[in-house]
Amino acid sequence: MYKIKPVAYGKILGGPLAPDINGHIYFYDAAGGTEIFVEVWGLPLYKPAHNGNEPIGPLGFHIHEYGVCEITNYNEPFQSAGGHYNPNNEPHGNHAGDLPVLFSNNGYARMTFYTDRFKPRDIIDKSIIIHEHPDDYRTQPAGNSGRRLACGVIAPYNG
Repeated sequence: MYKIKPVAYGKILGGPLAPDINGHIYFYDAAGGTEIFVEVWGLPLYKPAHNGNEPIGPLGFHIHEYGVCEITNYNEPFQSAGGHYNPNNEPHGNHAGDLPVLFSNNGYARMTFYTDRFKPRDIIDKSIIIHEHPDDYRTQPAGNSGRRLACGVIAPYNG
């Protein structure tokens, strides 16, 4: 049986704001773009907006410009990953790194989707970030997605 191997992979781990997050993301070469598969456990449960506070979930999900997941500030972790991956200097909502939000079901999310914004080789040494709030895809520069809950460095797949 023929099996296509991923080109790139990231191990996603939660930081101090959501230490139970654990998952993986695979990037497959596809005609004209990239097929992406992500599976994550330990996500925070959904909380609707209340008293002027943003909702928790669905969760913003992006590729960021640097493959660094350092925690130098426990209240604002993973700032070392930089901003959204945006090689064409587009306004937010059109960044190559703007991905669909993650919908958590009892702390679990899984999805597969396609993008024509990059090839897997383009995002090696970048990072994947899960944010606390849903991306509104319009607020500049990053969609009002809130704090960074989890991070993973994207590397060549060696499995």
